[in-house]
Amino acid sequence: TYLLRKYWSPRQIAITLKRMYPNDPTRQVSHEAIYNALYVMPRGSLKKELIACLRQGKGKRRPRSRGKDRRRQIPDLVSIHLRPPEIEDRLMPGHWEGDLIMGASNRSAVGTLVERTTRFVILVKMDGTTATDAMVGFSDKLNRVPRSLRLSMTYDQGSEMVKHAEITQRTGTAIYFADPHSPWQRGSNENTNGLLRQYLPKGTDLSTYTQEELDEIADSLNTRPRETLNAKTPLEVYAEVLQKSVPGSPALQ
Repeated sequence: TYLLRKYWSPRQIAITLKRMYPNDPTRQVSHEAIYNALYVMPRGSLKKELIACLRQGKGKRRPRSRGKDRRRQIPDLVSIHLRPPEIEDRLMPGHWEGDLIMGASNRSAVGTLVERTTRFVILVKMDGTTATDAMVGFSDKLNRVPRSLRLSMTYDQGSEMVKHAEITQRTGTAIYFADPHSPWQRGSNENTNGLLRQYLPKGTDLSTYTQEELDEIADSLNTRPRETLNAKTPLEVYAEVLQKSVPGSPALQ
């Protein structure tokens, strides 16, 4: 229950137990068994609390709101189709996917950055939702990443990216743009945004969160094991990449 309360999925719990106790089946459990145990629990506050911790723990699906159309003509955009193939293959670290999570009435936002190879997440406090806010916020966070690990960012065609050339000028990070209505082209970021809604529910005033609080949320995501990383956490894999790229570097963000 401790890990469920930290929003770990049953699959993440199962693969971690297998990694910790590879030769002791009595200390392992399948993710199906965890789900079954949850749903056969007697009705009560504990069952309700634990099921709510699951990513899809709210029961009925609601129709998706169209929300605000953030698209606008982006000057001099470089299409994702011109992105080097090694980025698509996730073979070389240092390539990120970016987005904004919007707050209540689209008046506040948090920037999200996900490194494609390691799935490492960085959250960015934004002063607002304008292109200038995005340019300043993303530039500041990217510049805290070693130069060798901020090679590119792939983004959607949201209007907050009209100053993308200034981000590149400030950080040296190339920016590529996904096709309209193609979230699968930024799959790591879309998946992360879904996970983040457990911490930053829709309708929340995101301006009330400090950068320190956002860093704690990012740390929670970065310390969950990932099946795509062979049961390692994004933090572990990113730290390995960082050590190879910048030997002796103590900073992760």
